[in-house]
Amino acid sequence: MCLDDLTHSRRDFLKLSAVLSAAGALPLLSSLQARAANEPDAPVRIGYLPITDATPLLVAHNNGLFEAEGIKAERPVFWYSIHNVVVQQLFRDNGLTPVTRATGSSIAANEVNLIVLPPSDMPPALASKRIDGYIVAEPFNALAENLKVGRVQRFTGDVWRNHACCVVFMHEHDLTNRPQWSQKVVNAIVKAQVWTRDNREEAVKLLSKDGPNRYTPHAEPVLSKVLAPAASDRAGYVADGAIQHANWDEHRIDFQPYPFPSYTEELVRRLKDTLIEGDKKFLADLDPAFVAKDLVDDRFVRKAIEAVGGMQTFGLPDGYERHEEIGV
Repeated sequence: MCLDDLTHSRRDFLKLSAVLSAAGALPLLSSLQARAANEPDAPVRIGYLPITDATPLLVAHNNGLFEAEGIKAERPVFWYSIHNVVVQQLFRDNGLTPVTRATGSSIAANEVNLIVLPPSDMPPALASKRIDGYIVAEPFNALAENLKVGRVQRFTGDVWRNHACCVVFMHEHDLTNRPQWSQKVVNAIVKAQVWTRDNREEAVKLLSKDGPNRYTPHAEPVLSKVLAPAASDRAGYVADGAIQHANWDEHRIDFQPYPFPSYTEELVRRLKDTLIEGDKKFLADLDPAFVAKDLVDDRFVRKAIEAVGGMQTFGLPDGYERHEEIGV
């Protein structure tokens, strides 16, 4: 996925001004244009959360896959992510209404108050009963299990089959002005996904706090529960209802390229009914098919997929069309 092309200056200005203020947007756009012109071989700069979703980026860095494609890569830094749509779907389908109110405010019996916390704060907040539960990327769920302060109630992949959790964004000025460089970046990430699927235990060691790069602050037992869980874990989740669609045969976490327009289209439809802080009136007029075409550039990932043997390499049927399955 990508930002808008810098040639669309008015649209870029409006989007960036909403974040930076009108005065700050123009200099940033100019600096991005200058960087693209002055640094045609600039290194890959990666921002990530210390969660297992970031594994392909970290594997690509650690295993030298960017360098193997002929491009440099800086050490990964920066943290940011979002989870919302699936948990609100679960609430609504079970007769609950999500709300966002100040902590301590009174709420009705059928309301669930949503607050935002950094992932690292979630297990201690749950242990101290400041919150009743949380939804987040792994391994913070596994951490709560290992600390015996919480249990998994439901896996999001068991609600929305094979859904995308975290995706890689690249600036469109790079995709437009440095297509060969961009292709190499995507090639490295896709190869890292293949490697991780085939080397889960080694990926655990690579990501752990005791690994050579200390990519995450997590211990190997926590990461193993996510990346390379015991078969008995799955049987337990099926027995207690955390997994209700056992026939889907979903991994606790998996890695694959995601060139499926149907997913983006369905996500836009569901965002229209999702509680979001701020003005979301613009969502009402969004056409899901247009958004999928406008925001997702899958040229590079399709080439990278074919280079590693097609979608069958990831245990999926060939082709880029699928039917979204959602079963609460």
